[in-house]
Amino acid sequence: MVTVALDAMGSDRGPEVTVAGAAQVSLSPGAPDLVLVGDEAVLRRLLLVTPHERARVRVVHAARVVAQDDKPKEALDAMPDCSILRAAELVARGEADVLVSAGNTGAVTLACARTFARLPTVQRAALGAVYPTERRRGPKDDPFSLILDAGLTLEVSADDLVAFAIMGSAYAKVISKNERPRVALLSNGSEDGKGTSAVVEANRRLRAIAGEHLEFIGNIEGMDIPKGTADVVVTGGFTGNIVLKMLEGVAETVMRLGRYAGDQSLRYKAGLGLLMPAVKKLRQATDWEQYGGAPILGFDHLAIKAHGRSTERAVGNALRVATRAARMELVRTLRESLEACRA
Repeated sequence: MVTVALDAMGSDRGPEVTVAGAAQVSLSPGAPDLVLVGDEAVLRRLLLVTPHERARVRVVHAARVVAQDDKPKEALDAMPDCSILRAAELVARGEADVLVSAGNTGAVTLACARTFARLPTVQRAALGAVYPTERRRGPKDDPFSLILDAGLTLEVSADDLVAFAIMGSAYAKVISKNERPRVALLSNGSEDGKGTSAVVEANRRLRAIAGEHLEFIGNIEGMDIPKGTADVVVTGGFTGNIVLKMLEGVAETVMRLGRYAGDQSLRYKAGLGLLMPAVKKLRQATDWEQYGGAPILGFDHLAIKAHGRSTERAVGNALRVATRAARMELVRTLRESLEACRA
């Protein structure tokens, strides 16, 4: 049985949303055991009025919480009893298998760094995130590619990029059921010699280890991202975060332009009506709530970072992703992939 430790206090929307999401999951078939970490009085009061499977849910008290605008190191130093640290400690002690939090990203990552060990050859952690592409892949016709790092490690070395590539490939194999994910480095040109010194060196090393355990296709450019040329896009956190925010902005802009055009002309409105099925599919594909959360990769335990604005649905999906990753022993696969490529 999988046990998930949920930082129930970290969300922007408050514990009402995290408790509701956890309660919903507890009632579903094959539900994991859930440990809600936070203010015990608050959480028990919410559970009293929220239908849930009592045998699947327990509460661990944590007196304080890190706010979204707190400085991570200062907050964790000042609040050793905060909910995110308590939740991470449960996982580190083996009382839970995976951590889920919608809290301050820096604090979540630092809590992991303080309580978990790093996987072999990994110097820095990476935040993975999925995005919709034109290309489909895998047995479920999956339209999503993975990009990492999405914002944790801003300045990366060649060592970091190589580790991200190997972990991203392993994650895609397990979660997306893609037996041979195509991995690429994001650069300013497709030629092997293009990019920063870190990208050029990482390209050389990935070319050398590509084979049975890694399908490395070289460099890709920005235009290749939405096409789905690569199943796993590897870059530094500074660039990766900008790319993701740009993709989100494009999707929102398309929706707004469509509404604007419909308001300007009956002809446009009629045309938009014909396009609505496609527009709805686009909205579904770019709906971040369905993704659940982004994995923090690089530690010997797994953490899933849900969006700070997560709704009940998003929290539930984050818990489901975490449960699936734990059941499929994702961390073991990451470790084996890193060791195989090193050998």
